[in-house]
Amino acid sequence: MSEAIRGVRGVVPAPGTETGAVPAASATREPWRDRGLPAAERVADLLARMTPEEKAGQLAGFWAMPAEPGEPVAPMEDDSHEDAPSLEDVLERGLGQLTRVFGTVPVTPAEGAARLRDLQGRVAAGNRFGVPAIAHEECLNGFMTWGATVFPSPPAWGATFDPGLVAEMATAIGASMRAAGVHQGLAPVLDVVRDARWGRTEECIGEDPYLVGVLGTAYVSAMERSGIVTTLKHFAGYSASRAGRNMAPTPIGPREFADVVLEPFVMALRDGGARSVMHSYTDVDGMPAAADERLLTGLLREELGFTGVVVSDYFGVSFLETRHRVAGSRGEAAALALRAGLDVELPTVRCYGTPLIEQILRGAVPEELLDRAAGRVLTLKAELGLLDEAPAGGDGAALDFDPPEHRALARRLAEESVVLLANDGVLPLRSGSGVALAGPLADDPSGMMGCYTFPSHVGRQHPELPLGVEIPTLADALRAELPGVRVAGSDDVFVADDADIEAAVAAARDAEVCVLALGDRAGLFGRGTSGEGCDAETLALPGRQAELAAAVLDTGTPTVIVMLTGRPYAIETIADRAAAVVQAFFPGEEGGRAVAGILAGRAEPSGRMPISVPRRASGPPVTYLRSLMDGGHDWSMVDPVPLYPFGYGLTWTSFEYSDLKAGERAATDGTVTVSAVVRNTGERAGTEVAQLYLSDPVASVVRPARWLAGWARIRLEPGEAARVEFQVHADRTSFTGPDLRRIVEPGVVEVAVGRSSADLPLRGSFTLDGPVRELGPDRVLTVPVEVTPL
Repeated sequence: MSEAIRGVRGVVPAPGTETGAVPAASATREPWRDRGLPAAERVADLLARMTPEEKAGQLAGFWAMPAEPGEPVAPMEDDSHEDAPSLEDVLERGLGQLTRVFGTVPVTPAEGAARLRDLQGRVAAGNRFGVPAIAHEECLNGFMTWGATVFPSPPAWGATFDPGLVAEMATAIGASMRAAGVHQGLAPVLDVVRDARWGRTEECIGEDPYLVGVLGTAYVSAMERSGIVTTLKHFAGYSASRAGRNMAPTPIGPREFADVVLEPFVMALRDGGARSVMHSYTDVDGMPAAADERLLTGLLREELGFTGVVVSDYFGVSFLETRHRVAGSRGEAAALALRAGLDVELPTVRCYGTPLIEQILRGAVPEELLDRAAGRVLTLKAELGLLDEAPAGGDGAALDFDPPEHRALARRLAEESVVLLANDGVLPLRSGSGVALAGPLADDPSGMMGCYTFPSHVGRQHPELPLGVEIPTLADALRAELPGVRVAGSDDVFVADDADIEAAVAAARDAEVCVLALGDRAGLFGRGTSGEGCDAETLALPGRQAELAAAVLDTGTPTVIVMLTGRPYAIETIADRAAAVVQAFFPGEEGGRAVAGILAGRAEPSGRMPISVPRRASGPPVTYLRSLMDGGHDWSMVDPVPLYPFGYGLTWTSFEYSDLKAGERAATDGTVTVSAVVRNTGERAGTEVAQLYLSDPVASVVRPARWLAGWARIRLEPGEAARVEFQVHADRTSFTGPDLRRIVEPGVVEVAVGRSSADLPLRGSFTLDGPVRELGPDRVLTVPVEVTPL
């Protein structure tokens, strides 16, 4: 442990206050303590014994700041910069959640575990039932704590098109969190990218709801199996905000909301088993999500059948008063949120404390609503064993949050996520002796990490501290792959200094090949070029990076552009002149080695774009999921056709598609088999991502020109072939009809199979026969795929 981190002390728990310990007065065998009874009976018994104040306590979070042993625990101030209640002020009522004990300041695993045990002991000892809190942490790019593995960002997951690998990552993250005593993770983000100018694009899996749903569900299922409660974010419509601005209103209609925004949540709730949902900050048609009863109760619970806990995004209840201005006081904000179906206020109690209790006691809010929310929280605690008299956990001394197997997994995921966008034959590089590496991210580890990684999210506030994990830069990794590489990097992502451009140009002139590393540095609220609150006016490269690239390309030296970013950027003028273009979306602690392995040919590129790359920085938002009239046509001089489309990516080899077979007819509740042969026609082994798209040439509402229905990753040796077979149920052609009911319509459905959303050499169709069919909650959500070697 470094000297710098020794100053951040864990708190040694007082004897008898370990997690799960209960006061002696509460040790009798009341029914709620009987783990042999159903959770509903236990919760009903406990609720009947609680006062309104104690019920409200279960709806509150507490964000503790670090404290030296024996000192009072200080609360984190709230978003209004008012003093939050102290721990002593809230203990008597009980507590619903503890906020980011590991993820607020740098602590070693042992210190974090000791601090969590101490806080849980105080919570349990402070209320008359001895019930501890649910501890939650961020876990989007891994367990967000000092010293934990930094996995690739969600767009990198999307680029893999590999749900099995995403599930392995989630299992690893969940194991670390569970060992640390954490119960709940605030991930995954299921927002579908609609406008890449949005700073939180780096937290999203991609622009297609099916891709987001399948990979997000894989994450959820694995995390829940690990014993960690997943929290789906952000319900719903956050990423479709106006002009890609964080927290701006969302101007979409009910059909786009249902068919694009909602679909990943439907999958992750039904097939993934998520037990928590976090509301969105945005408002849709004037209704803030935190106060929308139709959204949080009517849709989420009554239609989708969700029975878990809805938690607020941080300060989201307060925002009803301070930002949305639909409430005139804390109490009114609490009443609106509770009535809507929001169960827990995070990160710390402001509205769900005394203001809510006053509303309850004077009859302004029915106590049944308080019982409803508290019952949900206590049910979750029962499932987690927090109503049991469990023995204390370990001391955390043996915890390792970045073991070798997690690092190896991070590298596998990073390698699969790298997308080769262009290559004139310069890659793979033959040797390092004639290679120059330049650019603002050539020798900077920040190009590997998204906003919700500990070094970016918290570590920036502690510049004296080491990163906590080894994160090789691209320079480190490329030198290891190809000794002799010369580096002329800078440390300014905006390239503000003319000297940086001059140094890169000089290095390129003297080289046989130049590798130019461009991209983002993640941060919060304007402290980065990507991340929460770091929205962009255009998709031009940050700062003077385009000027730098043009100057290097002007040297005439073959140049490989490496993009280390949180979002796609408009690079048409650069890509047209580059010898090769490689895209990596914040690829994590092993990202440098993964990208270097691709450049050197040790690893093969197999990633595909989960988000389209635009041609022009100031053009309209580019997403493949658009209608014919929303695409390019001769009645508008604005062309939204992307430079690199969704699903696109090259390999070291080539693949041929042939022999499309599609069933001719099926009922509107039937299944059609679509299959095709994929053959490796090149001289090297490679992985193809065969993609199936559907189209509805005549429908009762305007439909997308095509939508992704399924895919398969297929690895083939030179000359090898395989048949990929998709089982397409009629439900996968469904949509929200004219009267806003989800339906399957009879008629022709077109199919296309190929390499990307814009490269589909095989075309066919089938016909659905029968009546229009309205779908229920049991509709088929996925397309099973089978690959058979030939």
